[in-house]
Amino acid sequence: MKKESTTARHEIPHTEHSEFTVMNNTQPAQGELSVMFSGEGKTLSGHGIGPAVHNYYLMHTVVSGRGSFEIDGRRYDCSRGDTFLIFPDELFSYFADDAQPWHYVWVAFKGHAAGHLLLSLGLSPSSPIVHTDELRHLTSLYRKIRSTFERTSFPELADLEAGGHLRVLLKEIGMLNEGKLIVDSLAILPDIDRQIKRAVRWLSYQYAQPISIEQLSRSLGYHRTHLSKMFKQVTGVSPMQFLLKVRMDRAKELLNEQSHLSIDQVASSVGYPDALYFSKQFRKTFGYSPSEYRAQARNG
Repeated sequence: MKKESTTARHEIPHTEHSEFTVMNNTQPAQGELSVMFSGEGKTLSGHGIGPAVHNYYLMHTVVSGRGSFEIDGRRYDCSRGDTFLIFPDELFSYFADDAQPWHYVWVAFKGHAAGHLLLSLGLSPSSPIVHTDELRHLTSLYRKIRSTFERTSFPELADLEAGGHLRVLLKEIGMLNEGKLIVDSLAILPDIDRQIKRAVRWLSYQYAQPISIEQLSRSLGYHRTHLSKMFKQVTGVSPMQFLLKVRMDRAKELLNEQSHLSIDQVASSVGYPDALYFSKQFRKTFGYSPSEYRAQARNG
């Protein structure tokens, strides 16, 4: 049955705002990242918040005007193009400029992955500011988040959509903060080592698919012989030996933990459409057949 359409818009006359609109997520998920609410406001002189603490993340982007933001014992003067971030349980305050009070957009969010994600983007209580001279794309993303909640018959789907827009917004903020991004450990490796690490990840994730080492080598920009030589130098085994180990270890897990799966289904799940060939490889690797291993696991 279709749910009744609901609205989460609040346009609030406020003594410290000439305009104030906020859209609430009526069913925020309890997951890794979820929007709570998003809004836009044009403040009047004298508007201020804090000192206070929140139990969620709150990100503002200044569209026009000026103001100040304080967190972690430091004060920042913010104006058009600045984004400032409030962190949970961190004492903060922010105040509009008396002569040029600011107009800003904001989004509040939470989630168990938020802290690590923001840190990877170079954002923390000691580094909470990002600047851009081009606001159009950012304000468009804030607007999309708000419009997601404006009228929806399915709040759970609105939560998913808003979360997608938030991720894109954070990606854009990260691009603006490129100089402070936490460097991926792969980025500081020599090129061939970095490519081997990528090959290891690819084989570890895609083991259930038909895999051609020739195609993998081409995609990484190396001849198969050279990649295989360097792969063995880094890992101690060839790409095919590594893939075989990944597949056999995963097959053991499935045989042990997924008793409802047939041998054919286990074989298919680890990249072998031919169950007989899978069984031969399994016996060659471990010294017993998949059925014998499953029987031993049950009795052991």
